[in-house]
Amino acid sequence: MVKICCIGAGYVGGPTMAVIALKCPDIEVAVVDISVPRIDAWNSDKLPIYEPGLEDIVKQCRGKNLFFSTDVEKHVREADIVFVSVNTPTKTTGLGAGKAADLTYWESAARMIADVSVSDKIVVEKSTVPVKTAEAIEKILMHNSKGIKFQILSNPEFLAEGTAIADLFNPDRVLIGGRETPEGFKAVQTLKEVYANWVPVDQIITTNLWSAELSKLAANAFLAQRISSVNAMSALCESTGADVTQVSYAVGTDSRIGSKFLNASVGFGGSCFQKDILNLVYICQCNGLPEVAEYWKQVIKINDYQKNRFVNRIVSSMFNTVSNKKVAILGFAFKKDTGDTRETPAIDVCKGLLGDKALISIYDPQVTEKQIMRDLAMKKFDWDHPLHLQPMSPTTVKQVSVTWDAYAATKDAHAVCILTEWDEFKSLDYQKIFDNMQKPAFIFDGRNIMNVNKLREIGFIVYSIGKPLDPWLKDMPAFV
Repeated sequence: MVKICCIGAGYVGGPTMAVIALKCPDIEVAVVDISVPRIDAWNSDKLPIYEPGLEDIVKQCRGKNLFFSTDVEKHVREADIVFVSVNTPTKTTGLGAGKAADLTYWESAARMIADVSVSDKIVVEKSTVPVKTAEAIEKILMHNSKGIKFQILSNPEFLAEGTAIADLFNPDRVLIGGRETPEGFKAVQTLKEVYANWVPVDQIITTNLWSAELSKLAANAFLAQRISSVNAMSALCESTGADVTQVSYAVGTDSRIGSKFLNASVGFGGSCFQKDILNLVYICQCNGLPEVAEYWKQVIKINDYQKNRFVNRIVSSMFNTVSNKKVAILGFAFKKDTGDTRETPAIDVCKGLLGDKALISIYDPQVTEKQIMRDLAMKKFDWDHPLHLQPMSPTTVKQVSVTWDAYAATKDAHAVCILTEWDEFKSLDYQKIFDNMQKPAFIFDGRNIMNVNKLREIGFIVYSIGKPLDPWLKDMPAFV
């Protein structure tokens, strides 16, 4: 029986290995992590991450050919294929601070693999890593190999949170990069045969190592660029009276462009987009390409601008101050159908409002109070380190309360901000919400999911990103 071990039981490792176990019953899959609470959660009825469909798969396979363990060395030693899906945070100090990826966890994983291995192994990069990481890992393994042969493959993930299981079942493509040597081709073929259990062979793309590593960064940069492009247009739409929804629909009907990732919003979030673009910027700078670096940096600048613009619009609309005013935040996850809050725009929006002394009440159906308080207290990029290296007891932010009910969050509020596009927010009783709010009552829709005309009929003053402005808002321009 082929044995696979995945180091890292997070958003990538857990779901990917669960699907491999489901689709390949003849393969034994072990997911290992040094975090005892995380592995305990994977072995319980309350999984550490929320992803539609994941729980059913884990329950079906766990204990049969899918195992979760903290005995990292044992499972790495026994494995034929080792996936490495560890954190690759952005460096906060030293060379490349604020841009370069910190490969500390990757390097320690490579050294451990070399140290415990007693048989030849295929080592697969699953984390998003900078181009040429494989070369560095290869050197560490070779110099510590004790005669054991390792083949390094790059197999980047292209999952979207909230649809990860569907993405794994029916991927647009599976990308495998390896050395262009007989041993490299053989290793690529071995991994290809694993995926071929359920993925059509013509959707499994094979490349050299560097192309695979760069393709992941490029894909995320292109997707983020589309979001920043439509968000830049949303600002112009507000100034001219155009409707960004109509503009993006018209643009998206062009078959050369397509309609995906053209929804204007308060900004993009998630663990990958910003981190990968910063990484790309750093690689460009290191390779003497400052103009290319500057081009990609603008994608992040527009995203930051959009979040700042949203906060400024809230404050300026409410008589230029939100001090001691209750503002309800509906949604804290970076998008619907996930509990993930990494780089969520809600963090920057909340911090902006707290900076103006607002009183914030937050409701999200999937995010715990502990996580919200941790996010609001954490420094930038801290979230991407393993849990045991993050601040353990987050300081409670006095101006913030967290509720498990949208109506409690909005009671006596001056304004409601919709920051995640959860479906349930569309069907709330907004007449009831309006009746229980301070007047004038504001709604700031950061996801463009609401029926603006209906809300205005109820009596709300409504701001929706990239839409023609409410007469009230025209009289109170937002200064950026």
